Amino acid sequence: MAASTASGKASGAATKARCDALSEVLADNWWAVGLRGMLGILFGLICLLTPGVAVGVFVILFAAYMLVDGVFAIIAGIKAARNGERWGLLILEGIVDLAAGLIAVLWPAITLVALIWLIAIWAVVTGGLMLSAAFTLNIDHGRWWLALGGIASIIFGILLVIEPLIGAVVLTMWIGAYALVFGVLLLIVAFQLHSRKEERERKAPAGAAKKA
Repeated sequence: MAASTASGKASGAATKARCDALSEVLADNWWAVGLRGMLGILFGLICLLTPGVAVGVFVILFAAYMLVDGVFAIIAGIKAARNGERWGLLILEGIVDLAAGLIAVLWPAITLVALIWLIAIWAVVTGGLMLSAAFTLNIDHGRWWLALGGIASIIFGILLVIEPLIGAVVLTMWIGAYALVFGVLLLIVAFQLHSRKEERERKAPAGAAKKA
């Protein structure tokens, strides 16, 4: 019984240490998260301000957003993965983004229904990956904001599956609203990560002074 308790404590301590390390790594790369948030907000505003855009133009916009967002996700994931392989989830999210963008680029004559299914699948998969990644973050590093982003993505994907025959204008507005909310949530996470990084850097000199 005692051995089991000790083993449980050791496992809990190891998990906490890993979460701390991963949170610090992501905090050091807060700018990548912030850029993804700003990109989402920009894409969302474009969609909301130009809801009557043609499907072909929208496909180009969506592909560009996916490709750039995927690159930033992979950059953040590679840097974070150096201290923990579970951040492979972030890299996988970036790969899914790139795949969705490439499909849109290579299939420019994609039909509206096919585009809706593509976006729905992308939203559910990336939302699930983001939700999983959120729970490797410490709470004060923006865990729940990142989780909310994942939940929002999953809900958005489910809505598209339920209503696959919505018009191009409605789709553009839905995408715009989703991207705006998603971008704001990521920006909040980035600010929290930046705040934790500054707090850690302030404590570091103080700790060094005490040892001296």
